[in-house]
Amino acid sequence: MNILIVGNGGREYAIALKLKSEKNPPKLYFAPGNGATSELGENLKIKNHDELADFAKRNDINLTIVGPEAPLSEGIVDVFKAHGLLIFGPSKAAARLEASKAFMKDFLARNGIKTAKYLNTDDKNEAFKFIDFLSVPVVVKADGLCAGKGVIIARTHDEAKTAVSDMLSGDSFGEAGKRVVVEEFLDGFELSFFAICDGENFLSLPVAQDHKRLLDNDEGPNTGGMGAYAPSPLATPHLIKRVENEIVAPTLRGMKAEGNPFCGVLFVGLMIVNDEPVVLEFNVRFGDPECEVLMPLIDANLSEILLNAASGNLDKIDFRLKDEFAVGVVVASKNYPYKSTPKARINIQNIPQNSHVAYAGVSEEAGEIYADGGRVLVCVGCAKSIKQARDKAYELCENVKFDGMQYRKDIAWQVLK
Repeated sequence: MNILIVGNGGREYAIALKLKSEKNPPKLYFAPGNGATSELGENLKIKNHDELADFAKRNDINLTIVGPEAPLSEGIVDVFKAHGLLIFGPSKAAARLEASKAFMKDFLARNGIKTAKYLNTDDKNEAFKFIDFLSVPVVVKADGLCAGKGVIIARTHDEAKTAVSDMLSGDSFGEAGKRVVVEEFLDGFELSFFAICDGENFLSLPVAQDHKRLLDNDEGPNTGGMGAYAPSPLATPHLIKRVENEIVAPTLRGMKAEGNPFCGVLFVGLMIVNDEPVVLEFNVRFGDPECEVLMPLIDANLSEILLNAASGNLDKIDFRLKDEFAVGVVVASKNYPYKSTPKARINIQNIPQNSHVAYAGVSEEAGEIYADGGRVLVCVGCAKSIKQARDKAYELCENVKFDGMQYRKDIAWQVLK
């Protein structure tokens, strides 16, 4: 089997690593891939979606898997389908669940799915009135894609109004902020719920918990994510069933009814408030770094699962999960998330048993791997308990060396207090 993976991060590397572990591993291509994916397959320099689809046809690509949100919101799935190709991911119309926070919030309201009180608007005065109506803190979100960074939690009404003004003027997030969503702040704990969907059916993956802040004790600026673990014991079987019945199933029904059936990964960002699951946001792809801890927990052929999802046949899959835990610790470059950092050669002394590296922001020169991005790699540990998995991940972190490296020392603190 020939598989094309679109993307260049740790998420795409983790998907590739899982595919390569199969009994009959597929031949892999990456567009564009990173400095380490070339060890797992062939990196392509094709950016244009039509040209990539032409490549897929000429090279008998059986399945394309799209990692990041940007190509999905640009309509890569529609392009590939127009060429008669099988691709795993939502259409441009369905990807609006992530690409437009306003669309997503209105969709939730139309379908009676629980979410925070909100207003979506491009009118500053209307936003200001709603801010005054809410108690603090107030959440202000840019409508469009901002790589996970377009959310401000304002501690005062004035701070919220400044955030709205900066977004609507285009100063903060450019075009992505020309419309804003203002919403009430929910007090609870966050979980990441993932479902692989084929438009009608879905398979639930282990519930994960991400760590957005740069520093220990959830301090410092927001990032794309500094680590994750799964499954979270905070997600009880009862809670999981409620999310499936009250959020995922109605979402698939609603999208199908509106003529935009959802095929791909539905990533539900949840806030659990007094045992009630409330939707914070939808993403339409695997989270990163959550993907790096989900892949090792799947006890089945990923290629078969995603092939069946892309062709609308998920109900035919024999799906199993391992009775294990995985913890992933992101190792970032010195200046992350503020500015770029000079390249640095990575040296990994040895990789302990039941641990592995998922490479992200790296390049390759003369056979050496260099740190060449913000989030450089993820150290993943797997074991029968969260504590053992975390210990494995940190043992591996200690064996990773490059100039200026930084990582959090408290991943999974929520369940290992």
